[in-house]
Amino acid sequence: MPISPNQGSSGGGTTVTITGVNLAGTTAVHFGTRLATIVGVTPTSVTVIAPSGNGAVSVTVTTPGGTSNPLPFYYIGAPFKQSISPTGGSTAGGETVTINGTGLYTASSVAFGANSAVPTVVSDGQITVTAPAGSTGSVSVSVTTVGGTNNGFSYTYFDAPTLTTLTPTQGPASGGTSVTLVGTALTSTTAVTFGGVPAPFSVINGSVVSAVAPPGTAGAVDVVLTADGGSATATGGFSYVAGPGI
Repeated sequence: MPISPNQGSSGGGTTVTITGVNLAGTTAVHFGTRLATIVGVTPTSVTVIAPSGNGAVSVTVTTPGGTSNPLPFYYIGAPFKQSISPTGGSTAGGETVTINGTGLYTASSVAFGANSAVPTVVSDGQITVTAPAGSTGSVSVSVTTVGGTNNGFSYTYFDAPTLTTLTPTQGPASGGTSVTLVGTALTSTTAVTFGGVPAPFSVINGSVVSAVAPPGTAGAVDVVLTADGGSATATGGFSYVAGPGI
């Protein structure tokens, strides 16, 4: 006599179907010592709403002909979340987000506000998920498992940064040139590189970042600005000029 599903939330409410024979006269279904709510009966199946419970319990079906053999049913507690990383990313989505906690083994979906994604279960204590696209601002994050849904974290969507101009566009290979980067969504800038070399920088406002070009080799290099919303590249945006020789 199969039971499907054989696990559900400790808070109850799981719809469970038990199949077998001679079930038309079912009068009661017990989950351990607790009665389930019967919602459908046929000669070969009984559908019930599981009561609340904990751990593993035996499920039995009672008819005028007696009580069936027991079947195991496993109660699973609601997930508990401990941390989420990173806590924000681009409105375009695509960021790999790691959620740590307990009771995550049966995670089936992660909602970022109104948008959901299917997670990859690493262990009972960790899942990873690719953030879906979203609108600028913070949204709540909730994890749904067989044991229920838990929320309490937030994720902030940022517009992707852009770079429109760099001034000046050249400087000595010895470095030290103060370069003004103008664009959009620059408030959360976390790094600026010239040809892959990190440069000191300061955020002036959401449209302006000031950086100091590090030493480099003569020639044009890409300038890359990284922010919470992603990266913006000025291809060949700055040229190092070799010093004079005598």
